[in-house]
Amino acid sequence: MTRSVFRFLSRQSDMPELHGERHMLRLPRFRDFEPWHQLRRESRAFLQPWEPTWRADELTERAFRQRVLRNEQEFHSGLAVPFFLFDREENTLLGGLTVGLIRRGAAQSCMIGYWMGERHSRQGHMFAALQLAIPYIFGLLELHRIEAACIPDNVNSLRLLEKTGFEREGLLRDYLKINGEWRDHLLFSRIGAPKARNGKTSS
Repeated sequence: MTRSVFRFLSRQSDMPELHGERHMLRLPRFRDFEPWHQLRRESRAFLQPWEPTWRADELTERAFRQRVLRNEQEFHSGLAVPFFLFDREENTLLGGLTVGLIRRGAAQSCMIGYWMGERHSRQGHMFAALQLAIPYIFGLLELHRIEAACIPDNVNSLRLLEKTGFEREGLLRDYLKINGEWRDHLLFSRIGAPKARNGKTSS
């Protein structure tokens, strides 16, 4: 384990919560099962074209509890930060945003993924979530590069990434198995501001 990972873990003794004017990002908890179950169940047809095939036990409470435990393990190991997204005014679960595949050493990078419940889509919630997550990734996590992969015909996701400052880099052939089929993905990235040796952002 590198020194940078030790620094990451020492800063992460408490579960992170990112607060905006209306939105909050935090790690999933056991008590989130009912709203998560309802939102995912009613959004299944909306989400399935963009996600891996759901398992037979995908929406069970047992599987959810295992997911929460795995999320906490990945967080404390410095591998991922899997957030749920909430509307603070209504205390409503909207979707999720995961900072995953965190790579230290020379890479200092991560991959983000996200999902939104159908009834909350196209209302600017994920744009707001990224406005919270990006400074956290470049600031507290001290990463240099954020990557995101998007199916070419997922127009809403493409527009979201471009709106939040991501640049298209190229095509990843048969990158992920989505809804039972290997699908090409467009690779996007956003780079953090370089830092000088004294720790200040360079011009």
